Amino acid sequence: MRGIRVIFDEAHSEAWTIRPGVASEMQPVHPGDASYARAAELLVGHDFDVAPNIAASLDASVLGDCDLLVIAHPSDEHWERTTGLGSPQLTLDELDAIERYVQDGGGLLVLGETEQDKYGNNVNELLERFGLYLRSDTVQDYEHCDGAPTWVLAEFTDGARGSGGDLLAGVGAACFYRSTTIESRNGARVLARTYPSASVPGAPLMVASDHGDGRIVVVADSDLFGDDCIGALDHAALWMNIANWTARRADGTGTAPGGAAQFGPAHPGQPTEKVATLIDETNALAALQAPDGALLADADHSEAVARVDAVERALAALAGDFPNLVVAAEDLRAWADGGYGKPDFMRALAAFRPEQGREDGRLHLAFFPMYKQNGSSDTCFEAVLVRVPWPDWIAELEATRYDNPKFVPVELVAATRGYDSECAVLFPEQVAVTERQPNNFGAIFCDRESARLRRVASAAADLLQINLPPDAARLLADVEASKQSYILWDLVHDRAHSHGDLPFDPFMVRQRAPYWMYSLEELRCDLTTFGEAVGLEREGLTFARNVQYAILFDRLLRFPITGPRVRNYDGLGGQLLFAYLHHGGYLHWTDNRLTFEWGRVAEGVLALRDEVLELYRAGIDRTKLQHWAAAHDLVARYVPPATGSRWVAGSRDFEEVPDPRPYCDAVLPDEFPLSIFYTALQDALAPA
Repeated sequence: MRGIRVIFDEAHSEAWTIRPGVASEMQPVHPGDASYARAAELLVGHDFDVAPNIAASLDASVLGDCDLLVIAHPSDEHWERTTGLGSPQLTLDELDAIERYVQDGGGLLVLGETEQDKYGNNVNELLERFGLYLRSDTVQDYEHCDGAPTWVLAEFTDGARGSGGDLLAGVGAACFYRSTTIESRNGARVLARTYPSASVPGAPLMVASDHGDGRIVVVADSDLFGDDCIGALDHAALWMNIANWTARRADGTGTAPGGAAQFGPAHPGQPTEKVATLIDETNALAALQAPDGALLADADHSEAVARVDAVERALAALAGDFPNLVVAAEDLRAWADGGYGKPDFMRALAAFRPEQGREDGRLHLAFFPMYKQNGSSDTCFEAVLVRVPWPDWIAELEATRYDNPKFVPVELVAATRGYDSECAVLFPEQVAVTERQPNNFGAIFCDRESARLRRVASAAADLLQINLPPDAARLLADVEASKQSYILWDLVHDRAHSHGDLPFDPFMVRQRAPYWMYSLEELRCDLTTFGEAVGLEREGLTFARNVQYAILFDRLLRFPITGPRVRNYDGLGGQLLFAYLHHGGYLHWTDNRLTFEWGRVAEGVLALRDEVLELYRAGIDRTKLQHWAAAHDLVARYVPPATGSRWVAGSRDFEEVPDPRPYCDAVLPDEFPLSIFYTALQDALAPA
């Protein structure tokens, strides 16, 4: 998959270059006055592909693969030291080509300058095609400035909210150094303007506009993101927001670290017709099964014989591609020969080892009697064809940092009716066996999980008018990037269950415990993953920021309102995270809008992680009942328990016993009810 492609035009005597050597020639005493190298490096560090255009006309051949075109202050050499390449005047053909490029979905960033008219360029001829115009002002403001009155501080307005992205997310201050102003004739969104105290009061300094399928941003000062200035105030965050928002909108091709290869297609010879036959025959056989997997008492025996024979033939036809189906067919025959009772596919399960085939694009075909998590609890025969997405960068992280030999990310290729449910996993414990299942693998459908993230978070962002950073908005529009975010999330989360200060077996699904214990365990693993993603981002893997977004949006916006309210442990984890962040001022619900403090929200998530980890660390010194009570107290500090709770501090009156499991009966079905915020959100987001 490729990164976002940015072309920085230098073929029209621009006063700025992304090439350090050229900047040194343009400004030998102080190259920073001519350099956008730091701005380019920032983009490259976030998986953009950045290149200068130094020799070619801006025509379709140059713009065809471009996602963002930057035109940074072309000038006659009488006024500025420039790249010295070409004329500052765009030709008519170039003007036409750029207009078509934007109309078709390209992004355009134009950087103007004080006294715009004198520089001999025809940038305004281009901008007028989009209803915009750079005036020829020099703004001064003695009250709102950063030293000199021409170093004007901007008054920010509204960067837009919702799933399209907020251009001002995480941006609080910027200084325009000798700036002109902008005139808009197309209703463009004004992002920044002068203060009323300025020489040109209330005038736009930066605007954003849609045109056709593309986007345009115009900035009235080209120094803003130069090497000398991009580190000031919030300029770097603003630069990244502009680049992410303006660039061609995500088309599903995705971005990944190091230009990782796109998820491989099904390998040649994929037996699609044979798989379709197996699915049809399996569905027909499943229709004859009782809820426990045995044959229905009133099923026609001759039809059952015929259905089993048909499935056996379908399995045999596929066994050359999927050897595990040989054993599956043997278990099927044993089920039929044994009188069609409760099935036992232990041998077939032991033969199915997708974790041993983690190759990008590798196909695996499972055939088992199973139940589906988040779907029906009935057991019936299912056939599931999955594809493994295993990009090189994930393989390297698993091999060097997050060893997890049982973890397998998968995409659903084809399946029987059972997977028409919301089931997003393929686990050994779903398979019908007579003994305890071998725990060889854990397959998680990254495509299904990421699709829910995109659907629900996008709807919530629009409904709640979230100040969504543009890179987060791109994530919610990008199929492949969101899938790969889930792969990294699940890789780290899954192994976290077995790492850390654990007072007892963390896999409490095999125990009986109050449901908030399951909630804290899942949340602990997600908060641990969030912390790892923060660390990876700091180390240079900027893609890890997508994992942070995914955890926040799923935990806060989807989990609390998904599923029934009876012991909803994932939902409670989301409630706790929201309440903790709200209590600490890391997010705000004001004026019917949800606003994140993006510069601080990670701090809040990590603070909750530390509280949960301390609960776990101290748990080894407590009895099980005391540990359950301490966990209830932690949750109850932020999420009020239900009225009448017998577990709340002050009402809790349980005798200390070696086995406190009977006290689980005192847990209310909805021990921690939804808040007013979430009950309203649940109704509003029901369609999503």
